[in-house]
Amino acid sequence: MSLLQVALGDKTFANGVQTLCDVHFSVESGEFVALVGPSGTGKTTLLNLIAGLETDFQGHIQAPREALSYMFQEPRLMPWLSVENNIRLVLDAPPLQADNERFARMDKLLQQLSLSVFRAAFPKQLSGGLKRRVALVRAFVTQPQLLLMDEPFQSLDEPTAQDLRQLLIQLWQNTRPTVLFVTHSLNEALQLADRILFFSARPAQVILDYRVPLARPRSPITSDLQSVQNQLLQHYPQLLSGSLAKE
Repeated sequence: MSLLQVALGDKTFANGVQTLCDVHFSVESGEFVALVGPSGTGKTTLLNLIAGLETDFQGHIQAPREALSYMFQEPRLMPWLSVENNIRLVLDAPPLQADNERFARMDKLLQQLSLSVFRAAFPKQLSGGLKRRVALVRAFVTQPQLLLMDEPFQSLDEPTAQDLRQLLIQLWQNTRPTVLFVTHSLNEALQLADRILFFSARPAQVILDYRVPLARPRSPITSDLQSVQNQLLQHYPQLLSGSLAKE
C-alpha cells in the first residue's frame, strides 16, 4: 500500500528558477527510499513540499503530514533547552497516547542511543555526533509514519556517521516508518535503502528508480556492496551527475 504519492508537475521559485519538473513516484508503507542527485537539483525542496513547508507548486502530493517527522541537515536543537526538553518539544503536542507511554518511549530511546547520561546537558556541551543522536531520538519518539531525512549525517567524520547509520537502521527496523533519505553518497544510499531514486540535473526529474539487490544486514565494507556500486556506475558512468548517458 502506498503511503506517499508524488505527482509533481512543476516547482518554480519566484525568481524564475525551475527546480523540479514532472516528478512522479510512490513509496510503500515501511519502505526506505534514498534520493540521490547532483547538488542544487531540488531534493531538499522536494522534502519541504512533501512536509507541507512549501505549498506553491503544480501537482499533487499525498502524504501523512499529521504523522510525519523531519530530520534536517543540522540538528536544530534549541540552545537554551536541555537534551530532554528539546525532545519534549515534540511530545508536548496534543498526545496520541497517554503521557506516561510517550515519555517512557523517550526514556527507552535515550538509553538505546546512549544518551541517558546527557539528558540534562545543553547542546553546546555535546559533540556533533551526540547532537545527531538527540535529533534521531526526536525524529523517532513520536513513532511517525513518514520520516523525511535531509543529509542528516553530513559534516561528520566517517566513523561517527557510520555509527549513526547503524543506529538509524536499528530504529527503523523496530518501528518501520516510511523513510525518504537525501544523500550525495551512493555508498550510504546502497547501505541504507530498499530503493534509490536518482535525479537529473535541474529541473530535476527521476531518471532511475533502482531497487537495491542486497539483503539486510549490510556492511559498508562488504565486497557485495562495492560490487553493486561498481556495476551501477560502470553501466551509468554519469549517473551521479544526473544523466543516464553511457558515454
